[in-house]
Amino acid sequence: MSTAALAVPPKTKPAAPLVPMPPRELYCFTVAKYLELVASGVLGPDDRVELLEGWIVRKMSRNPPHDGTLNLIIPLLLSLLPLEFVLRNQSALVLARSVPEPDLAIVRGPGTLYLKRHPRPADVGLLIEVADSSRLQDRREKGKLYAEARIPEFWLINLVETRVEVYTQPKGGKAPAYKQHRDYEAGQEVPLVLGGKEIGRLAVSALCPVKA
Repeated sequence: MSTAALAVPPKTKPAAPLVPMPPRELYCFTVAKYLELVASGVLGPDDRVELLEGWIVRKMSRNPPHDGTLNLIIPLLLSLLPLEFVLRNQSALVLARSVPEPDLAIVRGPGTLYLKRHPRPADVGLLIEVADSSRLQDRREKGKLYAEARIPEFWLINLVETRVEVYTQPKGGKAPAYKQHRDYEAGQEVPLVLGGKEIGRLAVSALCPVKA
């Protein structure tokens, strides 16, 4: 037998799959399944997660500028809210494929509506996110989710640039986004609009009291 016949053929890499496969540990959840995990106690408040587009995502850690700003904003909003609206703080909101927990949500009351269910897009007048290190994620990912759900107005309180970014006129479809965007800087006031009616104004300096 010749030495050529005994030669070991070179090893070749297996062909890559046509469709990239996610790692085995990833699993996409429906809203119903996620809420079931919460209701059964598998996921609790200490887990600090939310469902975004079917994925259970760990929430960003909070720091003093974030929490301090949030606590200062809450009484300002409560002083302006009509009786038919309720302010919710870091509470769940049910969308088609997501259960985000925005920093603040102004929803239609009475508050007893939400003893047995979470608010849905039709209940929402305004969503607010207070952001420093998470501002890019909130602007792109949360903004896309809220626009797709037709949330009428979304505020991003940007502690780094000390401005309030106001997004209105949501559109869905293949590329959901807010068609209107306006930044309010120091020295300006942000109109608070609910149900198509302006109910008051808030100074940017009150909404962004510190620079992160």
